[in-house]
Amino acid sequence: DVYYGDEFETAEICNLLKTNKIDFYEPDNLEQTVAERLADGELVGWFQGRMELGPRALGNRSILADPRTESSRDRVNKFVKHREGWRPFAPSLRYEDADEYLEDAVESPFMIKTFDVPEDKCDEIAAVIHPNDATTRPQTVRSNQNPRYHALLSAFAEITDVPVLLNTS
Repeated sequence: DVYYGDEFETAEICNLLKTNKIDFYEPDNLEQTVAERLADGELVGWFQGRMELGPRALGNRSILADPRTESSRDRVNKFVKHREGWRPFAPSLRYEDADEYLEDAVESPFMIKTFDVPEDKCDEIAAVIHPNDATTRPQTVRSNQNPRYHALLSAFAEITDVPVLLNTS
């Protein structure tokens, strides 16, 4: 667990949004609503729980996108990261699906291990594959490790049949 940073109460966040006159609403099913937006190609800032400690966004302070198209990668590189278009992003995926998307899969909760991706899955998660060698540096997410983020991955999988999200800081 690397979730040791600051955490904010919902009331604090709502007050800040109201003070700054930022329109917002609280959906009945947050994970489903966000998954639908991601599946429609929107970029989402995901802010929940305690902040991650370390060099990677691990589902509590993340910018998320649909991993299925290179255009997602290109939009995040151009409009968010302002960097070269070829640079890949890392995926978050449910731990229980790792064997399907990673060769010789083992648990990787901190995005520090690199894996080959089976050839038949490369097109399915094109935005999170390194273009030179078909590798990826994933975060595997267990439901007991990060319940809300796992629920988001599950909701996205229900819509798209892909239990993976592009995740960056």
